Amino acid sequence: MTDTTLSSAPAAPPARPALDGLRRVGLAAAGLALFILVWEALPRLGLFNPMLLPAPSVIPAAFWAELQSGAWAAAVSASLGHYTIGLAVGSVLGLLGGIATGMSRLAEDMTSWVVRVLRPIPGLAWVPFAIIWFGVSPSAAVFIIAIGVFWIVFFAAHGAIRGVDRDLIEVADAFGFRSGHERLFKILLPAAMPGILVGLRTALGQAWMAVVAAEIFGVPGLGQRMIQASSLLATELVVVYMLTMAALYGLLDTVFVAVQGWVLRWKA
Repeated sequence: MTDTTLSSAPAAPPARPALDGLRRVGLAAAGLALFILVWEALPRLGLFNPMLLPAPSVIPAAFWAELQSGAWAAAVSASLGHYTIGLAVGSVLGLLGGIATGMSRLAEDMTSWVVRVLRPIPGLAWVPFAIIWFGVSPSAAVFIIAIGVFWIVFFAAHGAIRGVDRDLIEVADAFGFRSGHERLFKILLPAAMPGILVGLRTALGQAWMAVVAAEIFGVPGLGQRMIQASSLLATELVVVYMLTMAALYGLLDTVFVAVQGWVLRWKA
């Protein structure tokens, strides 16, 4: 009797991450191209009034005109100023508040009802007070943006600090890290940093949403320019500034992700 060996089925070809990545990029590009084609067709075929929905083909000329006039650069510069200061103020205050309430039950209990009262109030509801306190000025815009950012960072920091493994803190105590300063900077912040950075990244986008709300009441910037253009039915300019905000956010988010990767390089 002879032994027979059964040949096994051929192994599946190894995965090709590079080709898979190219396929995804290609599909994304095809989807974007299809979106633009449909958008272009709607006003050209008379399915949408071009005054209400401009075709993508008119956007470059509108952008070039704004760029040459200096209006685009002035609006971007003004909004970036409001955005940067408001983001920084809201983030720092939210980080400090979140860390304090995350570390101290006393601080959390004392502020819990205040947080419950103020948190549901949207940023737009603060516009009247912003005008009363600061007037129609860049400071009012910074205030509105900071309010929008504060709560995101506050809850992210609070949750990240609260989520630190208690066993890690007990081990730190055993090694002599008992003071609040040592515990914060040696144990809590490094362990909570991934969660805090997620909150800060979310705040980057929230701050751009707040920019428009902060500038629609007359503060110079992208929001004011969009309102001016819409009042004249210059919808191509509205699209120009919408795309400008999207591009600026994309750039800042890319930079933030790079910084986040560097800060969290110890996790790799």
